[in-house]
Amino acid sequence: MVNNVNSEWAESHFPFYTADSIQSLYSTSNIPQYKLNENLTALIAIAGGKGVLRAKDDQTYELMEGSVILLPAFSEAALIANASFPLHAFKLLINTQDQARFLQEGAMSRKSEVTSGANMQFFPYEPGIFANMEELYIHRLPISETRHVQNQIKFHQILLQLLEHQAAKLTASEQPTMERSIAYLENHYSEKITREHLAAIAGVSVSHYSTLFKQHTGFSPNEYLSRLRVHRAKELLLNGSSTLREIALKVGYKDEFYLSRRFKKRTGASPSGFVQGTFQRVAVWLTPYASHLLLLELEPAVTISDSSEFVNTTELRPQTMMFIDTNSTSEQVKTDLLNANIELIIAAKEHLHQFGLNPEYLRVVAPIAEISWMEMGWKEHLRLIARSIQRSDRAETWLADFEKEEQAARSLIQQTAVAKEILTILVIKPGKLLIYGGRNVGYVMYQSLGLQPPARIEDEMRKLRDQFHSIPIELSELDEYAGSRLVVIVFPDDNGSIAHLEMVFNSSYWNKLSAVERNHVHYLDRDEWIPYNPVSIRLQLQRAIALFTGNQ
Repeated sequence: MVNNVNSEWAESHFPFYTADSIQSLYSTSNIPQYKLNENLTALIAIAGGKGVLRAKDDQTYELMEGSVILLPAFSEAALIANASFPLHAFKLLINTQDQARFLQEGAMSRKSEVTSGANMQFFPYEPGIFANMEELYIHRLPISETRHVQNQIKFHQILLQLLEHQAAKLTASEQPTMERSIAYLENHYSEKITREHLAAIAGVSVSHYSTLFKQHTGFSPNEYLSRLRVHRAKELLLNGSSTLREIALKVGYKDEFYLSRRFKKRTGASPSGFVQGTFQRVAVWLTPYASHLLLLELEPAVTISDSSEFVNTTELRPQTMMFIDTNSTSEQVKTDLLNANIELIIAAKEHLHQFGLNPEYLRVVAPIAEISWMEMGWKEHLRLIARSIQRSDRAETWLADFEKEEQAARSLIQQTAVAKEILTILVIKPGKLLIYGGRNVGYVMYQSLGLQPPARIEDEMRKLRDQFHSIPIELSELDEYAGSRLVVIVFPDDNGSIAHLEMVFNSSYWNKLSAVERNHVHYLDRDEWIPYNPVSIRLQLQRAIALFTGNQ
């Protein structure tokens, strides 16, 4: 017989986490600011638009789609929208409850690492957290216990992601390395930086630092710094909005004369000569921008992409373009670009962030022409890329020809029955339904051909124009968006299956739609209608004419 003896070891337990509420926040022209001062920990995820978060101490953080902020309880802050790019955000309030009534005598409650912090935490781009918060909001009123449990899982996935980021940040701060000193140099190149300071960050002696630096980068610290400054100066010259003296001060040189000397030593040309010149070896991040370059009759030397696919027509047929896999390590990407002697990198900041990179990290390779993906449409993409490589005339000639094609196509389609109907673009993905707006296939349908979108989509397009990509909906909401004619695009799952269609097509929500009853449903191939670049849009325009005139 064993006596029950209390152990001298006391257990400790973390509190329960609960989601107190989740809200969708929108800025407007009349209300561009949203004040935050919650009595619970608040997690904010930016769903769209652009702006800043201003904390109580007047410190500001730039916001973009995917930015995430964790605000301790009772923190005073404000979300301030950019007038041209209204903000849309999700706000999740996180509460904790101790487990006192479940604990044995002597057991202790431990503090929550998510909700006990005193300082605000800012994550510039965390698409995983944002995606989970978006799904949590969409299903905030679960229709079944299954969905309720799925919501709990999503909520705890968000908490896990926050904890993992906190742990990673702590690890990085506790382990000074060469990488940290290099990152410091990349982010503070415009300031006065001493080798002693960099060596201290790296945790090595000053005498040993230069040797280690060259082993890591292939450059001396001074050469690395010079590349960062001159490449940033090139970016500012391309933008054309600053004087040479202003550029010199922005990149860390004392005046325009010293900048010119350093610039000529690195490039062999003066700053004015650089602006007049053209690039021959250009790298692009993701294939849409490769198509823009090819259209401008400049084949990218390198395309960093998640596949080796690209738009291949008689117009665009690259011969020697090299692909780098986006799954490569950041070090490998940088090394490959340096080895390819790249002169310019064209990329969207949001795409770089998506793969864990930033312009500061790549600037040592070459100047970066940042062409935002979601803040503008494909025509503006083309114009900015053309300006970056001094080929604006070619871009404008192509656009003028295309606009004539658009006008002819619109005149033709406006004489058909579809011109009098409301057209809905439904995209079916595994576990997700989307109604498309004015991008991708929506550009051709609504902007080129002038077809009528559903009222709610039209409102969003009027407000956001080329920025409005799509809106997620529940199956039960389908009749609120479905017009008298449907265009359907299906995305298979990771295994290539489209079995998820059955849930939609076998539902009463689908079968009662007037477009379905009248057989006014068009099923389009994803690969032919989703690409968003000038040549693909032109091909989609030709396909749309054939689709609605019966000349297929």
